[in-house]
Amino acid sequence: MIQVFKDSVQLSEAAAAIFVSAAHEAVSKRGKFTVALTGGSSPAKLYELLSAPEYRDKVDWQKTFVFWGDERWVPIEDEKSNAGMANKVFLDKINIPNDHVFPMWSALLEPEEQAQHYEQLLRKHLGDSGEFDLILSGMGEDGHTASLFPGTEVLHEKTKWVAAYYLASQHMFRITLTAPLINKAKRNVVLVFGANKAQAFGQVIAGAYNPEKYPSQLLKPVSGELIWLADEAAADDLPPHIK
Repeated sequence: MIQVFKDSVQLSEAAAAIFVSAAHEAVSKRGKFTVALTGGSSPAKLYELLSAPEYRDKVDWQKTFVFWGDERWVPIEDEKSNAGMANKVFLDKINIPNDHVFPMWSALLEPEEQAQHYEQLLRKHLGDSGEFDLILSGMGEDGHTASLFPGTEVLHEKTKWVAAYYLASQHMFRITLTAPLINKAKRNVVLVFGANKAQAFGQVIAGAYNPEKYPSQLLKPVSGELIWLADEAAADDLPPHIK
């Protein structure tokens, strides 16, 4: 499903509504809500909305469990940290138990060890199905999603739920959920806005299948729902019949 909005504000409001709906459905059916957050600039407005009373008071945070889709291997205090950003604009402003929040970074383990530990943690909370109730994702102007970057070996992962690797172009380790796990989610909402994303978004949606170049093409739900939320600028290169 592709939904196009006038701007990032309307897009973020739609994402917030999906978040609240997914939380209600999960808690009513299973007694808990599992969500993986995304980093970068895309979710900033969404996180601000979710921490405001209009949305905050509609979610049972005591039954919510927060994970991440990917992370730069930097301390949470670092300005590049996805978890650090989410804490500042969102998680520190809601009444969620500390032991319900699971950052990917660890000061005690090496990246590969933390990837294994994080997978064990997910198996404990998600069970054998590996189904998140909701994954929030973004897409970069190179077509990457999570830390699934063009030309990286992790694009070919078939069995691991979490992987860590050194991304030479950024001179740092990254840790990420893998495509097989992401595709198990009941809902994966991908936020795409800005003219700088238009070319890649057009190729991801309507171009030839080439996930080595455009990794977001790996997003193919097993049984859940993939929802693309884009603003008009990002959707500019989509064929008219798709818009």
